[in-house]
Amino acid sequence: MNHMTKIYGHRGSKGNYPENTLLSFQAAIDQGVDGLELDIHLTSDGEIVVIHDETLNRTTDGSGNVKDLTLDEIKQYSAGNKFSHFTHYSENWDEERVPTLEEVLELLDGTDIELNIELKTYVYPYEGIEEKLLTLVKEKGNNRKIVYSSFHLPSLLRLKQLERSAHIAWLLHSPISNPADYMKELELESLHLAKDLVLHDMFQQYKDLNKSVRVWTVNDENELKEMLDLEVESIITDYPEKAINLRVKN
Repeated sequence: MNHMTKIYGHRGSKGNYPENTLLSFQAAIDQGVDGLELDIHLTSDGEIVVIHDETLNRTTDGSGNVKDLTLDEIKQYSAGNKFSHFTHYSENWDEERVPTLEEVLELLDGTDIELNIELKTYVYPYEGIEEKLLTLVKEKGNNRKIVYSSFHLPSLLRLKQLERSAHIAWLLHSPISNPADYMKELELESLHLAKDLVLHDMFQQYKDLNKSVRVWTVNDENELKEMLDLEVESIITDYPEKAINLRVKN
C-alpha cells in the first residue's frame, strides 16, 4: 500500500469549486490534502494576490490586469459567480473574493498542510515580488513546508539568492537534458513536471528522480493510479478527493 505520494489540491479543489479562492482551499483541506497549490501576482499597490491569470477576466466578474489594479479594486469583484455552472454552486459563492496570500496563510494556520506557491512571473516581471513573498512567508508561514515553483527560472534563482534554505521547484512542460544535473547545479528541491512528461517514455531520464518529482495536473483515474505506482513525490490534481480515495485503495 502506497503512503508515499502526497496529494496537492490544484488551486484548491478546482474541479468542483471556484479556483484559487478560500472556499476552494477550505474544500481541499476538508478533503484531506497534504498540500495546496496556488498562483500569485502583484497588485499595483504591491499586494500579493492569489489568482492564476494576469487578468481578472476569466475567473472574476471584473476585468483588467492585476498589476494595474489596487487590492481594493480587485476586492470589489466576485471570484465565485463565474463558476455558477458547477454542480455544488450556491449563491454564497458570489461573495468569494480574490484572496491575498496572507489570507491563505491565515486559513492554513494550525494545519501542517504544505504549500506550493507558483510565481507567475513570466509575462510581467513583478519587480520585487520575491523579497515581498519571502518576507510575508517569514511572518505568516509558521514554518510550514513551502515550495516555490515557476516556469521562470530567474525568479527561482532570485529566491534562492535571498534565502538559501528556500525550496525551489522548476515547472516544466518540455523535457530537459540530464535533469539530475539541473537539480544539482541549481539546487532545486524538485521538478514540477507536466503529466505528459511522466506518462511517456521520455520519463526514463527522470526515473531516478521520482522522489523529487511533483506531477501536474493529473485528473484521470488511470493516470492517477499510474502516478501512485511510480511513487512520485506528489500529485497535483483538480480532484484531490478522488486522488486521496485511490491512494487508500492502491
